[in-house]
Amino acid sequence: MQILVLGAAAGGGLPQWNCGCPNCNDARTGKIPSMTQSSVAVSLDGSSWVVLNASPDIRMQLAANPQMHPPALRGTPISAVVLTNGDIDHIAGLLTIREKTAFDLYATQPGLEIVESNSVFRVLDTALVQRRQIDLDTPFEPLPGLTITPFAVPGKVALFLEGETVNVEELGDQTVGLMLEGAGHRAAYIPGCATVPDWLLDHLDGVDLLLFDGTVWNNDEMAQTGTGQKTGARMGHISMNGEHGSLARFAQFEARKIYIHINNTNPILQPEAPERAEVLARGWEIAADGMEITL
Repeated sequence: MQILVLGAAAGGGLPQWNCGCPNCNDARTGKIPSMTQSSVAVSLDGSSWVVLNASPDIRMQLAANPQMHPPALRGTPISAVVLTNGDIDHIAGLLTIREKTAFDLYATQPGLEIVESNSVFRVLDTALVQRRQIDLDTPFEPLPGLTITPFAVPGKVALFLEGETVNVEELGDQTVGLMLEGAGHRAAYIPGCATVPDWLLDHLDGVDLLLFDGTVWNNDEMAQTGTGQKTGARMGHISMNGEHGSLARFAQFEARKIYIHINNTNPILQPEAPERAEVLARGWEIAADGMEITL
């Protein structure tokens, strides 16, 4: 199984267009690497690929990775796109890959409803882009030999669907993780997750690789950095740090662990930061654009 990180950042990317925080400024000057918004591609043969979440940055992501280049005058190695939720930073890229090339679009019912209810997505010709509903805990095969099973993780509805009250730890098909199985290996992709209950740890037991939500280091990170008031929890993302953070919750987890979907404010992006050193010391890796993983 080949996994290619197309984008490692959370929504907004690094640098974020309207942010002058130290991380964004350092990315602009080349002191730390820039990152595009979170997306991953998976293949079993290096020729046909499934893209997990269509980032707004997908055009530059496809251009930056030769594996994603057209194999002929017109065409694409992308056989399918799978959505984990309806966030803008996971669906906006669909509008870029609209130029009359066939692929399948997989999403849960809420995800497909977002696409079907917004007329702008009609640019995806239904004769070429087949919409395929996926259901919780029900495997599907977007590529021969690659099985993907969606499973519920605690999260919330997309920002543009929020009402007056928001359940940030809702459990259902509005936010899912994906279990990838093929070539004798298992990997889990969870770019958004509000908490890590015991049952989720049990569900992930035995995977070879975990790509997990690394949005913020501290829950109040945005307030600390002066970049906003929302907490990680309010955005539907668990913090790394703290008694109930992901570092503590996965302390005994033995699989290869990689943080992805990293916010521009997260101190782990700085090479000399003690927070980064702690993450690495606890056995985690930190995703970067173009990172290639072979299982």
